[in-house]
Amino acid sequence: MMNPAEFANIAAAEQNHWWYRGMLRILFGLLDRHIASLQPQRVAEAGCGTGYIAALLEQKYGWHIFPADIGWQGLARARAAGLERLVQADVMRLPFADASCDLVLSLDVVVHLDRGQEGNAFHEFARVLRPGGRLVMRVAAFDALRSRHSVFIDERQRFTRGRLVKCARGQGLRVVRATYCNSLLVPVAWFMFRVWEPLIGKAPATGIELPPRWLNALLELPLRAESLWLRAGLNLPAGQSLLLVAEKIS
Repeated sequence: MMNPAEFANIAAAEQNHWWYRGMLRILFGLLDRHIASLQPQRVAEAGCGTGYIAALLEQKYGWHIFPADIGWQGLARARAAGLERLVQADVMRLPFADASCDLVLSLDVVVHLDRGQEGNAFHEFARVLRPGGRLVMRVAAFDALRSRHSVFIDERQRFTRGRLVKCARGQGLRVVRATYCNSLLVPVAWFMFRVWEPLIGKAPATGIELPPRWLNALLELPLRAESLWLRAGLNLPAGQSLLLVAEKIS
């Protein structure tokens, strides 16, 4: 489970912070290319956080979304924002019937499970998907890019493309797309997390404070460029995050 103290930080930043804006643009491009034409009717979000993304997806696509989260802190914010069909649940024990969902969405959630437990989550995602249904997942990538923010939010593991694909295939899911993203800023991130942070020795803390407007806009530009690349169907060979689209075939 994510550190509950982070929910307030996310709620304060996710509408305007460069990372959230850029990654949302990338996510929408992926959904437009691989999901929207399938017209999913019943969508489960396994780990909805504040509910902000669920609300945007309902507005943009008209999907019936069932947001689930283990923490009441995020669900309380989602309810206050007017979201319905909220469920308090563990992603490893989803309260949905077998083959009841057209789409399962899980964004930066499995990284909070102890290594080895990710298989249980994938099993649940596959169980609740109907044949032909799809899983869309985002996870943090590469242990070398862990930061003091990773420690603060209680991130337990990171993935490589090969390991994420293996997890999906191990549950009988066909991988439609698996690509890294947030790639262009990797050199900056590596310097910050492997050189600068150890040098200054500060305690774990949130990393999502809103920077000055000019810097916020500048940092969003690489993610905007990546969104165009990925929307065109081209993959990226490395990055700070991984995106997966997988289909249940039986």
